[in-house]
Amino acid sequence: MKLGESLERRRRKGGRRGGGGPGEGRFASLLARLGGPRILWWALALALVGFGGGYLFSTRLLFPAPPPPGDLTSVPELRGELLEDARERLSRAELVLGPVDSLRHPSALPGEVLGQSPLPDQLSLVGDTVRVAVSRGPEERPVPDVLRLRGDRAATVLEASGFRVVVDSVESDIPRGGVVEVDPEPGTPATLPQEIRLTVSTGPPMLEMPLLLGMPEEEARALLDSLGLEVGEVETRFRFGRDQGLVVEQEPPASAEIQQGSAVRLVVGRRGG
Repeated sequence: MKLGESLERRRRKGGRRGGGGPGEGRFASLLARLGGPRILWWALALALVGFGGGYLFSTRLLFPAPPPPGDLTSVPELRGELLEDARERLSRAELVLGPVDSLRHPSALPGEVLGQSPLPDQLSLVGDTVRVAVSRGPEERPVPDVLRLRGDRAATVLEASGFRVVVDSVESDIPRGGVVEVDPEPGTPATLPQEIRLTVSTGPPMLEMPLLLGMPEEEARALLDSLGLEVGEVETRFRFGRDQGLVVEQEPPASAEIQQGSAVRLVVGRRGG
């Protein structure tokens, strides 16, 4: 019995050493009542908010950033201004017009500012230079001579030269597809990309061949002349009776489509001998 009582006393003493002291028990009990680990997160969040608020208060109210130094100025907008007007605006901003580049532009006026460096509203030191690029206006070229070309080739030449091409058509004695007119005329100085108007031939007007058979030769000649047709070869052929002096054959035949200015072959009856 004595040995058993001794062992029980030792076990009880060891249990009290492993369980910690009374202070540790009270802290664990308090932490459990307050919500365990969540209270730690809330404390961390409050600390961060306090730090951020203090930083903003000190940098914005107690120690604000200094204003820009007084020797800086805002670069004005110069694009769209003529060069002399841009120079005056820079002078009022206490800046100096620097190098001026130039380039061709199809619509901007000569001397109009197209770009600048530094860009508008940037800060620059007083007395600094501002570089600009200005327009030299649209490029000018003489209109190429394309009167001896076919319409499609003439349009290709004009477009390759930087012009815009508009094509009209008209009946003309010039063969079909040939260039009848160029407006403006070839050699005229024109700004790119100016519009050039080409007039292309659809060929001579077509006529319906009239019926000449049985008509006296003189009347047939007069009719052909009034229609803009030519009298070509006239052959005489022996005929009996009333066909003498009249047209007995024609080429092209009546009702055929024929170009104005074409020649017509006639066969006229004659007396024998």
